[in-house]
Amino acid sequence: MQYQTTEAQEKLRQEVREFAESEIKPLAFQWDQENEFPREIVKALGERGWMGAPFSEEEGGSGLGMIGYSIIVEELSRVDAGVGVIVSAHTSLGSWPIAHFGTPEQKEKYLRPLAQGKHIGAFGLTEEHAGSDASGTETTAVLEGDHYILNGGKIFITNGSQADTYVIFAVTSPEKGNHGISAFIVEAGWEGFTYPTVYNKLGIRSSATAELSFKNVKVPKENLLGKEGEGFKIAMMTLDGGRVGIGSQALGIAQGAYEAALNYSRDRVQFGEPIAVNQGVSFKLADMATEIDSARLLIYRAAEMKDSGQRYTKEAAMAKMFASDVAVKVADEALQIHGGNGFIKGFDVERFYRDAKITQIYEGTNEILRVVIGSQIIGKRKKRAKAVAEVQGKAGSQTGPRKNILFEGSPEEQVDQLVAALKADGYAFDFAVDKDAPISEVERLVSAGQGIGSEENMKLIRDLAEVMGAAVSSSRPVAENLRYLPLDRYVGMSGQKFNGNLYVACGISGAGQHLKGIKQVTTIVAINNDPDAPIFLNADYGIVGDVNVILPLLTKALTTDEPRKEAPDFTKMKKSVPQDPKTRTGVYVCSGCAYEYDPSVGDPDSGIMPGLPFDQLPAGYQCPRCGDPKDGFIPAEQ
Repeated sequence: MQYQTTEAQEKLRQEVREFAESEIKPLAFQWDQENEFPREIVKALGERGWMGAPFSEEEGGSGLGMIGYSIIVEELSRVDAGVGVIVSAHTSLGSWPIAHFGTPEQKEKYLRPLAQGKHIGAFGLTEEHAGSDASGTETTAVLEGDHYILNGGKIFITNGSQADTYVIFAVTSPEKGNHGISAFIVEAGWEGFTYPTVYNKLGIRSSATAELSFKNVKVPKENLLGKEGEGFKIAMMTLDGGRVGIGSQALGIAQGAYEAALNYSRDRVQFGEPIAVNQGVSFKLADMATEIDSARLLIYRAAEMKDSGQRYTKEAAMAKMFASDVAVKVADEALQIHGGNGFIKGFDVERFYRDAKITQIYEGTNEILRVVIGSQIIGKRKKRAKAVAEVQGKAGSQTGPRKNILFEGSPEEQVDQLVAALKADGYAFDFAVDKDAPISEVERLVSAGQGIGSEENMKLIRDLAEVMGAAVSSSRPVAENLRYLPLDRYVGMSGQKFNGNLYVACGISGAGQHLKGIKQVTTIVAINNDPDAPIFLNADYGIVGDVNVILPLLTKALTTDEPRKEAPDFTKMKKSVPQDPKTRTGVYVCSGCAYEYDPSVGDPDSGIMPGLPFDQLPAGYQCPRCGDPKDGFIPAEQ
């Protein structure tokens, strides 16, 4: 382990710092405010050889090694952490797997333009149910002739909507668990490959983070990366290197925040002298400088170990974990030193403060990294078998037990069947409510998703809401990105929770964060033109069809010449869903996730021994699977 960088490495640092100060810093505030991806800057980085720093010149890179790469990410992040993570995700995640596992043909076709900075790379592992636990991957790739057919989606993908080349992980042999996951090289622009959502983030806003969707995407057999079943191994090895990159990003954030605080404390005069001489401030600066140097040594050690071919899983985890904790602490202290000025947009420390937090989360949360470090120290524990209900629940409903009835026939026939089913369930459509009434105060909602299309089609939503006696709502992207409705009208985990009786999802695909906002709804109706949309697994009634066709038909079917009555008082209706015929008297079912509490079994993991009836459970009892309170359970039918 070298404790001093070389003259060449320090020269590289100076070159990157000068570029960052002159070309990036003047625009960083604008990119942050406008959530703007700096494509011209990325192109300039490529021209300087900084997008392929650790790769050999034969591969199209600049041969600067991992420490050179770490310096580049650090110095870019010192000015703008978004630019730093663009380079980190491109290099460590989007390019390295191809360099290490790719065939000569794959390296020539994909790695060379990536290493030269002519293309941008990305890495698709994270899914709704596969975050820290990558073994939960649900995206599938089925071999058909000369192609794999890729179906599924990824979330929170850095460089997601801007990349040219993606390394994507999908299940090829479901029965083999982790050994059934494979890796593929996927190109932007292939039919069926789309970006449903580009996220609006707290920090690193100059980078693009997007959701990826794959619908029957044809991936040539020759784009299999490594061998079938090696995907999990490839992902884990890739993440080790990615942690060096994110550690470097965190280090750059900390360095930038520290320098800003140091300069400010020298200039800011109070009580007749610079605040830097105040012991309370000088001690903060001393701790910041010490922790930054410590983080740098950990990162460079991991980088050097990777370059020399040593195993560095533990060291990479330590470096990323420690550096990201330092980044958050230093940014916090730097803002404190700035006082009120630090809380104002336009001061760098305000941006550093927001940028720092994500470094504790991606490339392995710091909680998971402590697990990784611990397992490297004491050895891995044997994995506990997962409950069958948990495994089944992942692929099924996230909104609790549902009827899952899909109507068939012509659009008119499907609408007639839906209306008949709703009336049979006890719903009347002879009253009116304020379509803009607070979501918490109504029993029915008609909600718009991105599938509604242009804003003028919101009239279809309002017309339907009027005849259904419902208020209007939407998914988050419709309110946040399209801005068809105010932010206080979107439903989801981060928005409004709707606990009413009837929810009609129009053009909503059914992302997990949205489903968490409607899992207590009595009846869910889904209308979507994609038969594979997750919303159908989470609905009681579904119509596969164009919302622009179905909604006018449904509105017409519910329209009456009779004057509408005043809306009755809101009375919560119970779900009417078929239960497992094996359920017994005394068994209660969580309406959020369908977990069953059986008194004969109890809930030992929660300290509830067998024999305790449901009504004698403690008032604070929560569902062990989804965390819903005791009053969210309903008696199981015999």
